[in-house]
Amino acid sequence: MPKVFNWQIGRDMDYLYDGARPKKQFGMVMDLNKCIACQTCTIACKTTWTSGRGQEYQFWNNVESKPYGYYPLGWDVRILEKLGVQPISAGPYQGKTIFEAAPEGERVLGYRPEDMDYTSPNVGEDDSTGGIINEGGAYLQMPHMQWMFYLPRICNHCTYPACLGACPRQSVYKRPEDGIVLIDQTRCRGYRECVKGCPYKKPFFNALNRTSEKCVGCYPAVEVGQQTRCTIGCIGKIRLQGFINTPDKAREDNPLDYIVHIAKVARPLFPQLGLEPNVYYIPPMHVPSWFLKQMFGATVDQAVNVYRRAAEDKKLLGALMLFGATKEISHHYKVDGDIVTGYTESGDEIIRVPMHEPIITRAVFDEKLQAYRSNIT
Repeated sequence: MPKVFNWQIGRDMDYLYDGARPKKQFGMVMDLNKCIACQTCTIACKTTWTSGRGQEYQFWNNVESKPYGYYPLGWDVRILEKLGVQPISAGPYQGKTIFEAAPEGERVLGYRPEDMDYTSPNVGEDDSTGGIINEGGAYLQMPHMQWMFYLPRICNHCTYPACLGACPRQSVYKRPEDGIVLIDQTRCRGYRECVKGCPYKKPFFNALNRTSEKCVGCYPAVEVGQQTRCTIGCIGKIRLQGFINTPDKAREDNPLDYIVHIAKVARPLFPQLGLEPNVYYIPPMHVPSWFLKQMFGATVDQAVNVYRRAAEDKKLLGALMLFGATKEISHHYKVDGDIVTGYTESGDEIIRVPMHEPIITRAVFDEKLQAYRSNIT
């Protein structure tokens, strides 16, 4: 089996094919401290891509309540249980990936969900865990004593996709121009090996046309310089979509590179699985470290600490201000004083965002209107 270098786990690993990185890599960052699970992203994706027959149960984008929510049922618990206990520490990952842990005769360690696993997309919604300490009364502390958080998920358009590696028909391919992972519907025969292989369970089987379907990264929009539907539709402004480089080629003027590689404030989901996913998450500050480490890796505490001090790094704060600011992809950005500016790939300005909004305090009683104000700031 060929060896490829996975920078997220810091070592060479086994993969089904030789490594071939695309010219540009589709990437996304989501700030989990801002998600309110309004499901606007889910509806934006649903109405755009999966409104057809046979797609009723398909949610290429979904938002789960952690720790008890998942779609399909138990996707993360089940793959971690199959992988077994693996050592997670700073430095190169010493455990096995799902490619290295594959059983004899199998291409990838995985499982195929049952039909019933897809019947409850909102299972565990808003269910929290932990307890309130009553000695002396409850008080606010970090991390919270009782907690939950929302996890939006799309296809990770991985550098080493398990769906691609698992497909015996080579129906799944990674576009060299932007790194988006697609399924060739003319080659697919509905074996569902991609569904079985993907640990994130983002390929779906359409029983009507007997082929698998998945998130397409809104490639028609990306091709003309626009961000994905889920990114543009997000009312919480928790997403930024663009292109990301490897750490050795990171550029300070690329907002995704700065957030992920330079500030190191965003982390991939379950990097120990070995897929090198290209969707990154800014971890929630109020959740216990022990839970976040198994989801986002051993360095999650550093990411949380950097996020708490984001105001001290104007370039980081500027990159964060681009979230939800424009529908166009910001390939480059610049912070000048209190203004952050986003640019196209060719250098044309597309957006200017103030980093500080003025605060005006009005009188409680308006003499001119002879009226009281309930909101004076």
